[in-house]
Amino acid sequence: MQEAQSIATNPALLAELVQLTKDAGDAILDIYHSDDFGIENKADASPVTAADLAAHHFLMDGLKRLTPHIPVVSEEDADSLTIPHYNACYWLIDPLDGTKEFISKNGEFTVNLALIENKKPSFGLVGVPVANAVYWGGNTLDAFKQIQTKVSIPSLINCSDTQNPLRVLASKSHLNNATKELIESLGPVTLIQAGSSLKFIRIAEGLADYYPRLAPTCEWDTAAAQAVLEGAGGSVTQANGEAMQYGKTGILNPHFIARGKVN
Repeated sequence: MQEAQSIATNPALLAELVQLTKDAGDAILDIYHSDDFGIENKADASPVTAADLAAHHFLMDGLKRLTPHIPVVSEEDADSLTIPHYNACYWLIDPLDGTKEFISKNGEFTVNLALIENKKPSFGLVGVPVANAVYWGGNTLDAFKQIQTKVSIPSLINCSDTQNPLRVLASKSHLNNATKELIESLGPVTLIQAGSSLKFIRIAEGLADYYPRLAPTCEWDTAAAQAVLEGAGGSVTQANGEAMQYGKTGILNPHFIARGKVN
């Protein structure tokens, strides 16, 4: 938590990181509003766009300038995946989370920056470009939302008490049978669908209660938003109840469940 505390108690650095997240989102929007997304397929057949790469380069340059002593792992840089093997502290970024949402133009994509310390996300920033908003926080550091304007004032966000019926989140693009069966086992629920790391943010803002994920995700998909959710009083654990681990040999997450405040 040392680096996270250093950021949280340094208003100038925090403001620059928030602005960096916002500016990366603006770089994404420039392409979002263009006629050419530059869509290609990665080796795993997942899509990548010019916006993913533009945000990647923007964030890499910014983080090297603001925190030159902290290495950066990015979804868009395969060579960086060895960094966790030799560093207990590093940035883990997903420059554009929700590429499928971006391509379908539903607006539900995010920019994600997580600070990993000793295999846990200690601090995270999540930008929502179409909403002109940035969220940030971490366990013991609270969680905040800021709409970026000329006079930007952050507001504290918190999970709400669990509602009845349970407000359950599900992915728009990756809702599989195992997740459907788990949701059905919960009894009467209010189902809310959202894309990207916005599902964690909805819980952090008190707009949902429960997000089960029994389908593949990668560490960069969850780390930043997990930090924000924990700062807001929620939790993210493996489906078996154990803590999430980052910097593993493989980048895939286990199945997990994100929760808001437990009554």
